Amino acid sequence: MNELETRQLRYFVAVAEELNFGRAAERLGMAQPPLSRAIRTLERQLGVALLERTTRRVTLTRSGEVFLRDARTALDAVNAAGRRAQHAGETTPHLRVALKADVDGGLLPRILEAYAAQQTGQPAALVLGRYGEQSAALRDGRADVGLLLDPADPRGLDFEPLRDEPFRVAVAATDPLATQSEVCLADLAGRVMPNGVPADQGPVSEDQCALVQTGPGSPASDLPEIFRLIELGSIVCFFPVSLTDRYPRPDIVYLPVKDLRPATLAVAWPQDSRSPAVAAFVRAATAVAAADRRLRGDRSPAAL
Repeated sequence: MNELETRQLRYFVAVAEELNFGRAAERLGMAQPPLSRAIRTLERQLGVALLERTTRRVTLTRSGEVFLRDARTALDAVNAAGRRAQHAGETTPHLRVALKADVDGGLLPRILEAYAAQQTGQPAALVLGRYGEQSAALRDGRADVGLLLDPADPRGLDFEPLRDEPFRVAVAATDPLATQSEVCLADLAGRVMPNGVPADQGPVSEDQCALVQTGPGSPASDLPEIFRLIELGSIVCFFPVSLTDRYPRPDIVYLPVKDLRPATLAVAWPQDSRSPAVAAFVRAATAVAAADRRLRGDRSPAAL
């Protein structure tokens, strides 16, 4: 087998994620016929079929599913190598910390203070993103360490749990459920989350609050917009309790969900990291979380 090229991996990942050659070609900025030829050449090179094609749909074969997972990992590694080399060449290298704003269990200021006290020579720089982006940022080199809430895709990462966070569901004050002291998931039937998923399924992944479609091409992904849609009764949303404590709003009621397990806030880093600065941040995060648990009288969080 000849050596694979990153171009081939990018082409395949686009098709595998879109499951449509036309959309994949548009995403890649190329015409569809050369993309189709490139995928067939890749299949001949590997000696296996990666895709099942019919006139109506495209699906992954078992070989395609395996190749997609490894192709993503390989592309992440290539991107990470370039970014980390660039970061290392900076006059003052920084430790890049990935997180979603306000999803830190209230621990971030103390963690940053404890990290700075270790004098690693690499000041911390925050890499803010939407739900679900932190894991990818750690894998592709945009970040060195991160604070994640129940990551949906943990491949290639190591974790240390910091604290368990019960969820609350945010509903409009005019919602009939707002008069209850707590609810169960079945009570949320007929309501939807920001990503359009039925709310009675619960927060199915770390990106469950990441996207709200308020109109064509108009995604609402920040808290003010999400809060406004909740107030209007358009959606409901699950938030960790530390965030609901931080943002009381008169037109929103935050309700405990009695049959919903807590989320786990964790500090995460790439499995192959050998950075002393990353190790220092992990030590700071775990020490601050342990002190916080002792203060609140909580037991240690369950391991991820």
